[in-house]
Amino acid sequence: MENAGIIFYGTRWCSDCRRAQRLLDQLGHAYTYVNIESDPAATAYVMQVNRGNRSVPTIVFPDGSILVEPSNAQLQAKLTL
Repeated sequence: MENAGIIFYGTRWCSDCRRAQRLLDQLGHAYTYVNIESDPAATAYVMQVNRGNRSVPTIVFPDGSILVEPSNAQLQAKLTL
């Protein structure tokens, strides 16, 4: 995977995904959104990093770290590092 900034794996129906996207938008952080329901490779990746679960949002940061289903506080803390 290329180092292209924040990669946001989610689904359109996920309320946690919408909440996390709103926070990223409010804080002015650009990200690439990948809908795992329409991208089989993305689904496989999310399942790989989440022990077989399709847990979303799965957010991958440029440093290679990953947050899965983070609260707003967890996400904001990561973004201010």
